[in-house]
Amino acid sequence: MGRNTRKRRTPLATKIVAGAAALAVGGGGLVWANFYASAHEDHGGHNRTRSAGAQVATIDCPDIGQKIRDVPDRARGEVDGELATMDSQITNAYQRLATTRRAQAGDAQFVQNTILGPLKDRRKAIIDRIQLEINRAGGRADDNLDELAGCQGRPADQQNGGGQNDGGQDGGGQDQGGDEGDDDNGNGVAGPVAEDFVDINDVEPNSRDSRNGLAADGYGGSTGSFTTDCGVNENNLFNSDNLIAAPGVDNAAHHTHDYVGNQDNDAFSSDEDLANADTSCQNQGDKSTYYWPVLRLQDGTQEFDANDQGGGAEGNIGKILKPAEAQIRFVGSRQGDVVAMPKFLRIITGDAKSFTNGDANANTSWSCSGFEDRQVTDKYPLCPDGSQVLRTVNFQSCWDGQNIDSANHRDHMAFVQEDGSCANGFQAVPQLQIRLAYDIPTPTVENGRVQNPYAVDSFPEQLHKPITDHNDFINVMDEDLMNEVVDCINRGEDCQ
Repeated sequence: MGRNTRKRRTPLATKIVAGAAALAVGGGGLVWANFYASAHEDHGGHNRTRSAGAQVATIDCPDIGQKIRDVPDRARGEVDGELATMDSQITNAYQRLATTRRAQAGDAQFVQNTILGPLKDRRKAIIDRIQLEINRAGGRADDNLDELAGCQGRPADQQNGGGQNDGGQDGGGQDQGGDEGDDDNGNGVAGPVAEDFVDINDVEPNSRDSRNGLAADGYGGSTGSFTTDCGVNENNLFNSDNLIAAPGVDNAAHHTHDYVGNQDNDAFSSDEDLANADTSCQNQGDKSTYYWPVLRLQDGTQEFDANDQGGGAEGNIGKILKPAEAQIRFVGSRQGDVVAMPKFLRIITGDAKSFTNGDANANTSWSCSGFEDRQVTDKYPLCPDGSQVLRTVNFQSCWDGQNIDSANHRDHMAFVQEDGSCANGFQAVPQLQIRLAYDIPTPTVENGRVQNPYAVDSFPEQLHKPITDHNDFINVMDEDLMNEVVDCINRGEDCQ
């Protein structure tokens, strides 16, 4: 399996600290110990009781990028680059956390003194540079960003940003044996764990608050749809870049993405590159880029990126699972007509850091075919034989009418309100819906461990949690096709 060839450009990329240093073991793979805290665990026939709140499983840092608003256009590239460097710092700190368990067991202040303290100082330096860059470009930087420099360590069982513990105190709670890799399910990385999975039969029907499922289907308004067939990444186009959030930065995602549609969408692709690129979409007028983190089966397969940053060197291991089907369609508004999306409009939905950020921007829906009325956000489903694993997402569909992007890559778009209308003068645009179906052998869960789990690629410190799933989109439809999409939806027709 291959990976797309990168174009190398220097202006911003040369300033960025590339990826985290990997701990090479044997053939170059990275061992990430999963110190998931459970109250009672059976190991080799004897029972050890451990404090569920005692183990620092990951590093939780305030997301500076979500707090930034007033960034002049000419400063955005620099600011995005600084934020990407900050992500690399967290990755490095997490690696340090995961590979120093013996030292932590012997020194209650080890985590605070050698990991979190220095990390705070490095983050403070970047925040100072971000403030300077914003002010130099004519903006007004938030003077309170310094308050967000500090990070905390927290146990894996504290999800969605709640109940963080002090890293210095947590550091002494490890098993005194320092048995690294003890709770990694044999998969060699920090997650997923048994509690990340749920039998789909145990999910209550219609229990998920589908805030993003308020499209026009069957409700009146603009009731049509437009489906675009762009394949399932048959061209094996992968990279660990983040073109929207960190243009010009190599490996800014620290995890690998699937790409369909536009065939020139690495970190260094300009709008002109996107417009001139080939597309995997059957309708050649659709050069949009649609991308999402890959799913992997942690079965020991050595993928093409097994030793690469963004892949195995950062804990994303195993066989990349290609969707059996990728359904991409646009639907309308319950309250009336939709307007055309501007070319190069960028939308991020979901949050790759939801495990530490909390679920405010989480927008994941996991299910099984035949059980579509049972949706979960924070668990991977265990599907019965013959049933496919489903990943579905409905994007924000209210646009501010002016901007194709915003400083935090979110404020220019919004979800509809409960009645299906757009607030604050925003305009309804066609809502993008993506449904991915996978043929995956059902993992088995025995004695609190999961065997051959599947998991979404993630930032290392996010521990492969299902709530971190996310999708990205850049509109590169030509004007005629976008007008056709809008007309079809507003006329109430189903087109492709």
